[in-house]
Amino acid sequence: MESELEARLQQLVRRHAELQEALGSTGLGGVEFSKLSKEYSELTPIIEQVDALGQARNEIASLAEMIQSPEDSELRALAAQELQSLRERLPDLENRVKTALLPKDADDARNAILEVRAGTGGEEAALFAAELFRMYQRYAGLRGWRFEVLDLSETGLGGFKEATAAISGHDVFARLKFESGVHRVQRVPETEAGGRIHTSAATVAVLPEAEEVDVRIDDKDLRIDVFRASGPGGQSVNTTDSAVRITHLPTGLVVIQQDEKSQHKNKARALKVLRSRLYEMERQERDNARAAERKSQVGSGDRSERIRTYNFPQGRVTDHRINLTLYKIDKIMSGESLDEIVDSILAEDQAAKLAVVADRS
Repeated sequence: MESELEARLQQLVRRHAELQEALGSTGLGGVEFSKLSKEYSELTPIIEQVDALGQARNEIASLAEMIQSPEDSELRALAAQELQSLRERLPDLENRVKTALLPKDADDARNAILEVRAGTGGEEAALFAAELFRMYQRYAGLRGWRFEVLDLSETGLGGFKEATAAISGHDVFARLKFESGVHRVQRVPETEAGGRIHTSAATVAVLPEAEEVDVRIDDKDLRIDVFRASGPGGQSVNTTDSAVRITHLPTGLVVIQQDEKSQHKNKARALKVLRSRLYEMERQERDNARAAERKSQVGSGDRSERIRTYNFPQGRVTDHRINLTLYKIDKIMSGESLDEIVDSILAEDQAAKLAVVADRS
């Protein structure tokens, strides 16, 4: 590995040791302890990979010496075999270290706001949007995440025009951020008498949840309207003006919340979603500025980009960004096998980043 990289690794090893010693002392205040603990936990996975690489190198050196020994030919043969195996593993260990050193997305550790909307395809698109929303809900449950439904706009026939949820837990945004885009479904609708396959779509947006300190919203930039909440088909579900519509005047963004009976709670939820949408707009501007420098192999994540097709007659799901096809649509829709797609996309993204690092070196 390059000498510059080796120097960087030694610097990190020293810093990790310093943090370990500092955390063992009793004079740290709560804020300082929390800050150092966070840095220590972020460094630990890198140090583990560095240690594994160092151990392999030491074993290679030891085995190389053993092979030179004139005694015990059988032992020399075993050593040669083990040496060959370790040398074959070495590039993978070096790649793991480089991957651990890749800059992290600052928003990866954040919670997320999930938005699913029916696209082209009428009621069939709305039914598919509802299935996608439940897929993510089940997936969140399997990963131990909290899934809080913020708003549902139902069609009355089981479909969702729009659905919004807040998902919280470990690495939520890191694992879901590449789900943004157009999800296409191909199947025979229950209302189709001729048995013809229809194609419809739903859009998914995954936004990093923003805190108040991330985005400042001036009251003068908001128009807040209250109205009576209604259910599917216009049925009144509330006798008070508890539903809230917030319009952000500078951008024209509109957020409606009506699931809670409390106007105050609906306003707080609407502001939460609005803040995350504004933060995502800032993220997109930053990403667009970097787009010319690095084109990710997994696509831009833009909501207008078709990313995945769910073909029910053939039982397959295809992610078009990485040309991955899995014939297990039921397990994916249940959330059980969604990790297979997510892990493959994350691996491809890491490979793309490593390729950029290699080109620069």
